[in-house]
Amino acid sequence: MTSASTPAPAARPDDGATPGTSLARAAEGGAPRSGARSGATLGYARHAAGKLAGAAVSLLAVLVTSFFLFRILPGDPVRTMTRGKATTPEQLATLRHQFGLDKPMWQQFADYCGQALHGDLGTSFQFHAPVGELIAQKVPATLLLTGTAVVLYSALGLWLGTRSAWRHGSLGDRLNTGVALTLWSVPSFWLGLLLIIVFSVGIGPIPGLFPTGGMESGTGETGFGYVLDVAHHMVLPVLTLIAVGYAQTLLVMRSSLLDEMGGDYLTTARAKGLRDDMVRRRHAVPNALLPTVTMVFINLGHVAAGSILVETVFSWPGLGGLFYQALSVPDLPLVQGLFVAFAGAMIVMNLIADLLYPLLDPRVGR
Repeated sequence: MTSASTPAPAARPDDGATPGTSLARAAEGGAPRSGARSGATLGYARHAAGKLAGAAVSLLAVLVTSFFLFRILPGDPVRTMTRGKATTPEQLATLRHQFGLDKPMWQQFADYCGQALHGDLGTSFQFHAPVGELIAQKVPATLLLTGTAVVLYSALGLWLGTRSAWRHGSLGDRLNTGVALTLWSVPSFWLGLLLIIVFSVGIGPIPGLFPTGGMESGTGETGFGYVLDVAHHMVLPVLTLIAVGYAQTLLVMRSSLLDEMGGDYLTTARAKGLRDDMVRRRHAVPNALLPTVTMVFINLGHVAAGSILVETVFSWPGLGGLFYQALSVPDLPLVQGLFVAFAGAMIVMNLIADLLYPLLDPRVGR
C-alpha cells in the first residue's frame, strides 16, 4: 500500500487503479519496461507451476485417503445388501469375489489406483452401475440447488460485509454481525427441519406454503410450468443454505475491509476530494478482496459437493443425497468416487483462486 510520504502520486480518482498498481508504475518511472514484464511473467510462471504441483500432490493424497478412509467404516457391504434375504455362506462368498472384497488389501488398493488413473471409479455395489455415470446423473440437480445458493449468499455476504465494515460500530453493523454469527452456529439440518415445520407442514392456522421435499411434484408439467414447479421446491433448501452460508463471507469481508480502512492511501484519496463511496469502491474494496476471493472459490467448490445434510433433509435428488445412500451400506466404490469428486472440486477451485491472486495483487507470487 502507498503511504502519504511516498513521492509517487496515488491512483487518480478517475482511473480506477489500485494503490499497489500506482506504486509499481511510479517505481519503474512510467510505463513498465520489457525486462520488468518478462520478470513478472517468469515470476507468475513459477507461481503457477508451484500451485499446479501442489494440486497434483493433493489429488494423489485424496486418492489414497479415499481408499483407506472408508475401509475402516463398520459394516459388511455384502451382508447389508443381502439383509432380509435368505443367503447361504457360498452365495455371500460369491458376492465378495464378484466385488473383489476377497482380495488382499494391497491388491484392492492397486486395482483401485489403476482404475482411477484411467478414469474408472468402479461399479456401485447397490446400483450395479458405473460410479461415473451415477455421479453424472446427479450433478445437474446439485448444481442447480447449491449453485443458486452459493451465488446468492456470496453476493449477500460481500454486500453486507462491505456495508458493516464501512459503518463499523453502528447499529446496522452490530445487527448484521449478530445475526450472521447466530445463523452460522445453527446446524443446517436443524434449520431445514424448522423451515419444513413452519412453511411446509404449517403451524396452527398457517397452511403449508412449500413442498416438504423433492425436486418436482411429478404432475407432468412442462415448459414454464415445470420451471415454476422446480423453483417452488427450491425455495426452502436454498433459504437454508443461504442462511447458514452467507455469514462466513460477510465476516471475512468485514474483517479484511476493516484492516484496509486505516491505510494512508485512503486518507490521500479523500484529501484529493474523492467521494466516500468511490473511495470504498475503487480503493478500499479491491484491496480487501484477496481473503474473500479464497472464500468465494471455496464456496464454488461446495457447488460440486452440494450439501449432504440439506439435500437429505429435503430429499433433493443430488450428489449429497447419493452420498448419504452410499454411506449407509457402505457402497465402497460409490463412496470413494463421490469423495474424490468432492475433494477434487475443492482442489480445483482453490487452484483457480491461487492463480488469480497475482492478477489481483502483483505482489503475490514474487
